[in-house]
Amino acid sequence: MEYKIKLSQEKRQYMISSIKTYFMEERDENLGDLAAGIILDFFIDKLAPEFYNQGVYDSYKYMSDRIEDLLGIQKY
Repeated sequence: MEYKIKLSQEKRQYMISSIKTYFMEERDENLGDLAAGIILDFFIDKLAPEFYNQGVYDSYKYMSDRIEDLLGIQKY
């Protein structure tokens, strides 16, 4: 089952604006909304799952470490 990240219209527009600003400042390229939106869709489809999975793994590792700490309070 594949999940697609859904953004609010406001958040999507903010990200598109950020992409346009980056391209203008770093590459001196003026992107339109359509081009920036296509780049954003690429990031969402191809790159975001990797960041999401890393966040899941980091959370798992953190919780596993905390559970190990919990065993330290046992009384014998």
